[in-house]
Amino acid sequence: CGARKTPHPTPPDPPPPELSEKFILLLILSAFITLCFGAFFFLPDNSKHKRFDLGLEGRAHPSHRHTQGGEACLGTGDHTWTGGDTMSCTVKIPGSRPGFPGIFLHGVCMFSLCMRGFSFRATFSSSNVLFCCRFVVFQMMKHAWDSYRQYGWGHNELKPLAKKGHSTNIFGNSQLGASIVDALDTLYIMGLHEEFKDGQEWIEQNLDFGVNAEVSVFEVNIRFIGGLLAAYYLSGQEVFKLKAVQLAEKLLPAFNTPTGIPWAMVNLKSGVGRNWGWASAGSSILAEFGTLHMEFVHLTYLTGNPAYYQKVMHIRKLLAKMDRPNGLYPNYLNPRTGRWGQHHTSVGGLGDSFYEYLLKAWLMSDKTDSEARKTYDDAIEAIERHLIRKSNGGLTFIGEWKNGHLERKMGHLACFAGGMFALGADGSPDDKAGHYLQLGAEIAHTCHESYDRTVLKLGPEAFKFDSGLEAVAVRQNEKYYILRPEVIETYWYMWRFTHDPKYRQWGWEAAQAIDKYCRVSGGFSGVKDVYSSNPTYDDVQQSFFLAETLKYLYLLFSSDDLMPLESWVFNTEAHPLPVLHLGNITLPGSEPAQR
Repeated sequence: CGARKTPHPTPPDPPPPELSEKFILLLILSAFITLCFGAFFFLPDNSKHKRFDLGLEGRAHPSHRHTQGGEACLGTGDHTWTGGDTMSCTVKIPGSRPGFPGIFLHGVCMFSLCMRGFSFRATFSSSNVLFCCRFVVFQMMKHAWDSYRQYGWGHNELKPLAKKGHSTNIFGNSQLGASIVDALDTLYIMGLHEEFKDGQEWIEQNLDFGVNAEVSVFEVNIRFIGGLLAAYYLSGQEVFKLKAVQLAEKLLPAFNTPTGIPWAMVNLKSGVGRNWGWASAGSSILAEFGTLHMEFVHLTYLTGNPAYYQKVMHIRKLLAKMDRPNGLYPNYLNPRTGRWGQHHTSVGGLGDSFYEYLLKAWLMSDKTDSEARKTYDDAIEAIERHLIRKSNGGLTFIGEWKNGHLERKMGHLACFAGGMFALGADGSPDDKAGHYLQLGAEIAHTCHESYDRTVLKLGPEAFKFDSGLEAVAVRQNEKYYILRPEVIETYWYMWRFTHDPKYRQWGWEAAQAIDKYCRVSGGFSGVKDVYSSNPTYDDVQQSFFLAETLKYLYLLFSSDDLMPLESWVFNTEAHPLPVLHLGNITLPGSEPAQR
């Protein structure tokens, strides 16, 4: 059978719509455009509203709740910002049912005229650029929290691919809801008050510290006590203070050592403590026993119990009496003998937050704790002399001191130091404020390079500066990214102190990379190789991702009057604690008891 030679007749064109039909279509289209763009350009600019009453009279918590305006849930899409005054967004609006997907303002339906699957491009300008950036971070937080709420509720963390709960040995063998406690203040700051209420109800009904579980003193202090205290100061809900004090009482037996230097771990039920088996002949770790001061001072301030203040001040006094090789603090100290362990000094893991808390003790005291400031300044001077170097390519980095030798490697954890140097610049001795602000900027640049030189634009766990390689990971076990916050933390501090727009641009790059490569259907996961275009996941949504990474990103795109640094000091888990304007008031136990 041959093909027909004659073509099929062409059907006639449909008749044009009547004038009335055109009018109706134009009316619907104009109404749609007015509503959609009105949502962007006429929502209140939340940067003009002061979120908190930051007075610390009486009970030191804000009397005005934070209300968030202008965050509309628009679905997912592509967002491009090059650091200027405009941003282009391609927004795809998903629908729960055809024709009525809705655009919501914190759960309040604004309008429901957008068709399912509809997408459009729009250019935002001025403060709407930051509005769009904040919204993307807000949406990431919603996805992380909602996934945890659905698949891991009550567990410490989440396995977002397996879609089930997860925990590690730092929390013992019990379900303490670490992600709930860690996320509370982020939820509150973002205005997610229903989610905050859900977390509060779980804590009221389920959080029990009387369990037979061996936990890390350091981790539960910064995550749980820090998180609970921050939630209390922000919301004024007494349950958070009550739970923080209950946990603190469970940690006190860890200090029952011959020197008063606490054990790394303690059993919440029995009070028996011990150290990590891998830590230099049974030593305690500098960054662990040196990262208790902020929370314990607040516990004494809130309860009147001098024990907390005395414990941390005793640690400070003991360290002040000890010899320090080259002025450096080794990472290991034996709690039985009071002697240093292996002479390994790091501003990254094992040492980092000890230095951070010296500075923040001074800031939290309304700059009256001169002893803390002097100790910080002396430590930083030694670090700058022995650990900070500039690579052949001009990148400033912080190495690690090991038995008299400098290892030219910097960890992701050490990237927090850029923000620390900026935070401590004001008040530096010998008029060196400008020097330390510049040093913070150089560290921020180096850490940005460690991100920019990867395929995923996410930073590795550690990176080297030798053999012709700079800011690049060499070992396979250092190429992973586990949703860490330290680089973004430094971007935020550098933005607050310089208002250089590159820090917001760098933060936006990081936010996009996390959303693109770490988002999975059940939450967010770390990746095992940032140099691979097809990375595998580690299947863990860390609690600190909700506490720190997303909070710092959100604050980076917010105005400075949201959590101003004059009034709040963030602990090493990004939990904000208020500056204590004590004036002539003396903390109970401010003269430590003699041992």
